Amino acid sequence: MRHFILRGGKRLLALLLCLGAICGLCGCSLMSTEEVKLRDLDFTILGEEMVPQELAAMIEERKADAFKMTYSDNENLYICVGYGQQETGGYSITVDELYLTEEAVHVQTTLLGPDVSEKGNKTPSYPYVVIKTEYLDLPVICK
Repeated sequence: MRHFILRGGKRLLALLLCLGAICGLCGCSLMSTEEVKLRDLDFTILGEEMVPQELAAMIEERKADAFKMTYSDNENLYICVGYGQQETGGYSITVDELYLTEEAVHVQTTLLGPDVSEKGNKTPSYPYVVIKTEYLDLPVICK
């Protein structure tokens, strides 16, 4: 019986070595792929009157459906997140995170529902947020 355990152990070791070699050849890594936050980004939430006209037109075309898009004037980066048509008004959006990693800008927003007292309002709304930050030539990842 002891001989079987030893052989089983050798088989397991050989199997682990083969898997390690295959992962190495395929470019797999046992290192964490977690993004490392370099820094938080300063930003401004723009009111409708402050949104560049070209961007405002693009938002108007897309506002009925949920959307995520970016726009740049080579001086600033604008990140837009829309939540599509909602049955009523009274919604707001928070920017929970906006930060930079080596490979991307990350943004997370949350749609907050209308106050309980606003339930009688049956006019549809199209909540969206326009975030203005420094120009960075990196992809934007919305969470």
